[in-house]
Amino acid sequence: MIQNIEKLNTVLNYVKDTFVGKNDVVDLLGICLLARENAFLYGPPGTAKSAIVRTLAKTVTDGKNFEYLLTRFTEPNEIFGPFDIRKLKEGELFTNTDGMMPEASMVFLDEIFNANSAILNSLLMALNEKIFKRGKETRNLPALMFVGASNVLPEDEALNALFDRFLIRINVDYVHPDLLQQVLLAGRKLENNIETEIPEILAHEVKGLQNLCKTVDLRPIYEVYLNTVINLRNSGIAISDRRAVKLQNLIAASALICGRNEAILSDLWVLKHIWDTEEQIEILEGIINRTIEKDDHPKSHPQALHNKTPNPEEVMKDVKILVDKWNLGSLSFEEQNVIKDKLRYLQTRCDWIRNSEQKQYIQHEIESLWQKILQTV
Repeated sequence: MIQNIEKLNTVLNYVKDTFVGKNDVVDLLGICLLARENAFLYGPPGTAKSAIVRTLAKTVTDGKNFEYLLTRFTEPNEIFGPFDIRKLKEGELFTNTDGMMPEASMVFLDEIFNANSAILNSLLMALNEKIFKRGKETRNLPALMFVGASNVLPEDEALNALFDRFLIRINVDYVHPDLLQQVLLAGRKLENNIETEIPEILAHEVKGLQNLCKTVDLRPIYEVYLNTVINLRNSGIAISDRRAVKLQNLIAASALICGRNEAILSDLWVLKHIWDTEEQIEILEGIINRTIEKDDHPKSHPQALHNKTPNPEEVMKDVKILVDKWNLGSLSFEEQNVIKDKLRYLQTRCDWIRNSEQKQYIQHEIESLWQKILQTV
């Protein structure tokens, strides 16, 4: 099994080398693949969302891939396959799934929130239970992972259940300007189909790792995880009991991909990516970074303590927004908690500012706001 973990890491490194500046996206997809959980990619067009998934899917050489762009008019036949005409003549409703989603090992559904009511129920069951059900017909799906993508978040309440089925939410943005030259060179190479050897992993090897993932010991972090879930709920981040149970699979996957059979504190980094709204991204990063920052285990996941160097002007702007909100008064208990969490996050970010004068000025502003908050309490 250690050999198969190495195989998976080789595959992920290949995808990272192909798509410069997308290490976090690839690592999160690797975690979801190992945990057999669904991933949602969110970002503007042209950020290589489809291409990354397609490249990862190609490495599972003995599996079938299914990719589809959903529209409001997409019919069940286009996703699950048409009814078998020969069986229909005999009075049986049987789906011909050849080449369709029920036979795929890797499934990518683009513009997922265009899903209409005709396919929604079947899709929900497929995503949640990995089961295809249509009429009297029921079968288990071989899918190793489902990936959905969209450049908008759902506004219709009817789609919230669909969004909830994607355990991890990955923010895919344009690469940093410093990496643009490397992106152009890598993109040119990709478009010209310059031959590079594609590493392989087989579907049954991935399934073996998925089963092994269930045996990872979570006891070392169980109490911290429990308290973190309670803390996040108090901060206004909705984590249902079902999601709280499933998130343990991601923590286990982080441990396994690093070659460990037990979880450590820094494996909780995956919880940074369970947001429902863009506003929650920073809140989660602040809370989780504070939880895991003391862990210096040599076998931590590379994404665990990855902090992007902040822009001092942006941090100061965010502090001023919080000051203005607090000064308005008449805030609910939950709104006050959100401001405190954001302020703690900005305090953490401030430590990473390189210019000492800017750092001191922002720290002074943060301390002043903390004094106001303490006086109110």
